[in-house]
Amino acid sequence: MKVAILETGRPPGQLAERFGDYPAMFQRLLGDAFEVVTFDVQAGELPADPSDFDAYLITGSPAGVYDPLPWIEPLSDFIRQADKQKMIGVCFGHQVMAQALGGHVEKSAKGWGVGLQHYSVVASELYIGPVQEIAIPASHQDQVVVQPPNTQVVAKSDFAPFAALAWTDRPAMSVQFHPEFTPDFAKALIAHRRDSLPDPQGAAQSLGAPNDNALVAGWIRRFLKA
Repeated sequence: MKVAILETGRPPGQLAERFGDYPAMFQRLLGDAFEVVTFDVQAGELPADPSDFDAYLITGSPAGVYDPLPWIEPLSDFIRQADKQKMIGVCFGHQVMAQALGGHVEKSAKGWGVGLQHYSVVASELYIGPVQEIAIPASHQDQVVVQPPNTQVVAKSDFAPFAALAWTDRPAMSVQFHPEFTPDFAKALIAHRRDSLPDPQGAAQSLGAPNDNALVAGWIRRFLKA
């Protein structure tokens, strides 16, 4: 299967040198069963035609979907056009898919969702299996605040009511959280942003608890292979 990773941001500071960039994190998450090509969306790179690849994975980014950046609208157009190919969005990817397809995203008045976050799993897609709760690293201020049409909520919390979505009119899913983040990377990201966070020490300490990254990675692989 040919998967295009649409890279929309890079880890800040020196974190990419220490932990790899986001496409490298996703390649580790996906494993060896996929042929992966990366496009630097911020540099204006997108596939010439959606049918060039079997699936697309949109990464996280420090940008907001509402920012007046020249690459966001072309990416949104591409998302709308790629309605036959499988598509996965993570964090910013989740948000830009929701915004492009009829939802609404804004900087949340609730503040940061950071550290190990807990979500209720409220839909049973074929790729998910029997699970009622997951704990996954997250790092976001923006949120989907209006659910896009033709979606069902897969996972939610009181803090993030649209934390994971599955589309019913196209083969697409998206998640607000970060199954690709190791605890060490998530802690380093918190340290980099500590002056912006309300409780960086508590957020970092939360990442010492068990997480369900491997479980959600399985969701993504099964979704792609289904």
